[in-house]
Amino acid sequence: MLFLGKFIFTYVLFTFLYQSYLNQYDSTLYEVDGFTQMVSNQCEKLLLLFNENVRSVPNSKEASINIIYNGKAVARILEGCNAMSVIILFVSFVIAFTGKFKNTLLFILSGSFIIHVFNVLRIVLLCILLFHYPEQEHLLHGVIFPLIIYGTVFFLWIVWVNKFSFYAKK
Repeated sequence: MLFLGKFIFTYVLFTFLYQSYLNQYDSTLYEVDGFTQMVSNQCEKLLLLFNENVRSVPNSKEASINIIYNGKAVARILEGCNAMSVIILFVSFVIAFTGKFKNTLLFILSGSFIIHVFNVLRIVLLCILLFHYPEQEHLLHGVIFPLIIYGTVFFLWIVWVNKFSFYAKK
């Protein structure tokens, strides 16, 4: 029961803080939050390693960034694509299965970084694959690539519980 209470408290607190951060941006003016902008910039830079014909441009109809790959708009990066909600879920779980403070803090920081990196790689691969296989959008965006991000989180949770939390077998 303590696990559930810590999880819910942490999740609600961080979701509230994140929503407060997002409320600084005016979606009616199509403003994109800084974290989403950073993710789209990192995706653009990584895509430039594979192809010089890449650019990210603000969407004129919604708060998002369009990724133009070889002259074709292949993706829209919006707030939900930045993995912040996934990181909040990850952090909430780790805090709920408490470990030593130092281990908890280091695991949260390194796990959040890993999730962020995997998310950027996920978006980059999605852009490349959608350019070549646009008819597979549902499978790629709706099935395979969510498995990458949630699979990463699940793996990190397993490592946390089995190696570092107070519940780990010593």
